[in-house]
Amino acid sequence: MSSSSGPTALPSHPDARIDGADTPFSRFLRVDVVRFRHRLFSGEWSGERFYDVLRRGDAVAIMLYDPDRDSVVLVEQFRLPALYAGLSPWQIEPVAGLVDKDESYETVARRESREEAGIEPIGELIPIQRYMPSPGDSDEAVMLFCGRVDSCGAAGIHGLPEEHEDIRVVVKTVPELEAMVEAGQIETGHTLIGCYWLLRHRDCLRREWLSG
Repeated sequence: MSSSSGPTALPSHPDARIDGADTPFSRFLRVDVVRFRHRLFSGEWSGERFYDVLRRGDAVAIMLYDPDRDSVVLVEQFRLPALYAGLSPWQIEPVAGLVDKDESYETVARRESREEAGIEPIGELIPIQRYMPSPGDSDEAVMLFCGRVDSCGAAGIHGLPEEHEDIRVVVKTVPELEAMVEAGQIETGHTLIGCYWLLRHRDCLRREWLSG
């Protein structure tokens, strides 16, 4: 996962009045303490509120699907926050990364596919959904794609050494992945969204991609 150049400036909205923001912490993650008011359902304005916002910015994830082998290329890596949540720190996820300044979502998806899985998506990427994983505390928004790949030979350990990445490629057939979902073995939001989308659209993808 590449480093982000930082989230965008605070936005404006007719239902919000942002009085100011301080940044007491900024490293890989950044926290803003925001002073704001917002319009109430009654039409009146709230009193001044203070809120801690984790400024994460834009991210991209991509489901890498091989229609010929009916398989998905995923990655496994150590996730310390999962340990704090009482889950296994070894999480299986789609390739993902943060968006650097002036990069398109598709550029990030292709770059991260090469860096994390050693694989290049074939043809156009299919946009699935842009969504917020945790709107109650973070501004992170994830753009999720599906991309066609050839999973033959997809294997090994990848990642950027300078970022201490140690990422293992995991290839699962769609029936295997579906069984993992049913057993509760997929525990991250973007992975679940991508899996459910793929299970719903798998037949359509195979007809479209295998007919050419």
